[in-house]
Amino acid sequence: MARVPQGTSDETARILALQEEVGQLKEAIASHAVVDQAIGVVVALGRMTPEEGWLVLREVSQHTNIKLRNVAELILVWGRLGEMPEQIRAELEDLLDRHGPTQVPGAPPLE
Repeated sequence: MARVPQGTSDETARILALQEEVGQLKEAIASHAVVDQAIGVVVALGRMTPEEGWLVLREVSQHTNIKLRNVAELILVWGRLGEMPEQIRAELEDLLDRHGPTQVPGAPPLE
């Protein structure tokens, strides 16, 4: 809850608390959208269910000790620019390999 200056009325204190809560909710919604998009990328790469994509994303976060939202953002940057930190890439590849083949359907076989 927000720090309320001493002598602030109950009504003002409630308004400040609600403004802080609204800010936190907006941040949570934005974060959720980023995570959902990254799950979509993982689902497409690994040809897996959204639930499995969530597990992979969560495990990458846990194994690299990087916040889930940050991992999600890095995966989205990779989707746009093709750049991903080596630590994230290696962990993501390992987890996708454990969940099944990552070859794009219809692509020529890997050598």
